[in-house]
Amino acid sequence: MIFPTVIKGSYIERMTDEEFFRFCQDNRELKFERAANGRIIFMSPTTFITGERNHEILYQLRKWNKKYKLGRTVDSDTGFYLANGAMRNPDAAWVSHARLATVPKGELESFPHLCPDFIIELKSKSDRVDDLKVKMDEWMANGCLLGWLIDADEEVVHVYEGGRVRIVNGFDAPLSGEPLLPGFELILSELRV
Repeated sequence: MIFPTVIKGSYIERMTDEEFFRFCQDNRELKFERAANGRIIFMSPTTFITGERNHEILYQLRKWNKKYKLGRTVDSDTGFYLANGAMRNPDAAWVSHARLATVPKGELESFPHLCPDFIIELKSKSDRVDDLKVKMDEWMANGCLLGWLIDADEEVVHVYEGGRVRIVNGFDAPLSGEPLLPGFELILSELRV
């Protein structure tokens, strides 16, 4: 099977958010996203190296958030319903307390109807950069304020902010999350293997 794999069908594409959540809960051993058109995307497990890199990213983001306490962080198993109808799960995300306050608490036991303030997508071996760029555009169009698409093998980061994309080449210097994430710097060199 080639990943990610799209599962199509009119009955699938008409699932409500609640039905889709139940579908995911009934298949917890699998990982899914849902495109805006309702198609379900079956995701593959990550490789050891990708898992290690993602863990490092989450560690650094969580450590920063523990110090500054400006919001909450989540990992790649967290789903978010976006305004366009998609359900996506970034590799790492941060949501400000102000944005979280707009969501009913009970919804946090499901996939909240909420776009994180900040997301990171980490390219894995099975990902295509062009597909991830489309996903990044979707995040930004749905309210994300800052997004980083990291290709650790090539040591390139695509920084999405304010309607613009800039490219950071090389992992020798830390990547700053200012001004949205005051004091946060991702030590990119820690993603080298």
